[in-house]
Amino acid sequence: MINRPEIPCLMALTHTQGWKYEQINNIIAKIKGNSKCSIAEFFGLSPDNWMDNFGLSKKETLHLENVKKEIPKYSFLAEDLFAQGYEIIPVNSPEYPETLKQNLGFRSPPILYVKGNKNLLKEKSVAIVGSRDASEIALKFTDNIAMLASGEHKVVVSGFARGVDRQALDSALKYKGKGLIVLPQGIMTFYSGFKAYYRQIVEGNVLVLSTFFPKAPWSVELAMARNSVIYGLAGEIYVAESNETGGTWSGVMDGMRKGRKIYIRKPEPYENNANNKLMDIGVIPVSFEGQPVLGYKSLSPEIYLVKEKHEKISKLM
Repeated sequence: MINRPEIPCLMALTHTQGWKYEQINNIIAKIKGNSKCSIAEFFGLSPDNWMDNFGLSKKETLHLENVKKEIPKYSFLAEDLFAQGYEIIPVNSPEYPETLKQNLGFRSPPILYVKGNKNLLKEKSVAIVGSRDASEIALKFTDNIAMLASGEHKVVVSGFARGVDRQALDSALKYKGKGLIVLPQGIMTFYSGFKAYYRQIVEGNVLVLSTFFPKAPWSVELAMARNSVIYGLAGEIYVAESNETGGTWSGVMDGMRKGRKIYIRKPEPYENNANNKLMDIGVIPVSFEGQPVLGYKSLSPEIYLVKEKHEKISKLM
């Protein structure tokens, strides 16, 4: 179990501007590798000690000195979070979801802020993603997949956006299933959501999760960054509907690059969306009931992604 004195250090390390998740997790790994030193004790050491005993560069130690100055501020914020019933799960905690680590590796968020049933992070999970302005048939597909997932006791992961995301969550709860809400904002700003899903949270059927600074407001940038966490928390990914741009498209493409197995609803002939295009590059087409469509030939994902890269380079020349 992580000691509370370490939490403000991890918060400061995560939210002080300057480093990406990979760099932060690398530092955490180096500290963990030194069994004589906790993260809190690490920040009590001198910059020379950081360089000599942890192999850090001068640039890294300068950044960590700035992080160290922020720790008292995060101590107050952490106490405020605990007092309001929020919980904090660092990447080096046994409570941190293995699915997220396996899918994102060193790009995993170093810290999770949650409220609700943490045990849902250990359950099998399904993400159903798609457009905010999804068609009626896409929403019905979402409802059906959520019903099937709930019947199999799988947690439905939702980004809580309008359209497919919200439908996935509400359908899971309608069918007596469970949902995991991944926020595009800080967890302390989710006032209306906590009010709307209060009963489900108390009953243990919903967990709310954020990876961002607890008081951060909603933004497009955070919404886009949140998508990788939705995909990372999901054991299975179903795409109800996608456009050729936007969060669903970019999330699927990123998932394909990582070698994820992704399923997509085979569209009707009259539909105007990008589902067919994603099928052509290797996303697995499924029926309305979520069963793979047999005999569909697609381009190898690796071939398409190389082709896409070359097309982008040619546009720049």
